[in-house]
Amino acid sequence: MEKPIRVLVAKPGLDGHDRGAKVIARSLRDAGMEVIYTGLRQTPEQIVAAAIQEDVDVVAMSILSGAHNHLFPKVVNLLKEEGVDDVLIIGGGVIPDEDIPGLKEAGIEEIFTPGTSTKDVVEYIESNLKR
Repeated sequence: MEKPIRVLVAKPGLDGHDRGAKVIARSLRDAGMEVIYTGLRQTPEQIVAAAIQEDVDVVAMSILSGAHNHLFPKVVNLLKEEGVDDVLIIGGGVIPDEDIPGLKEAGIEEIFTPGTSTKDVVEYIESNLKR
């Protein structure tokens, strides 16, 4: 029997609001994935440590504060420094369309903005997982 997809849902930075992250976490669980939610105000170092410790398949970050151009790439770079190159990295939140190409160049494989169907997130993970 194949093991379930393990997803770390993380809130980098100083956001104080995590309703969207919790909606995503619940949707992923409902789709049969194992979800580890790190909670609010996580540093990139904490996110990477949790991803390694939990041996996740996916790192899904949510941000509302506007610090995505700094924090998302930092997580990608720290994962690379730790030799983690087999994890799908996605992001979401309030991210302007003009910032998305730069985030993808930095290694975030997909960005989901407000209004994205949770079904689309589940399908993206299932279709793009690096197993």
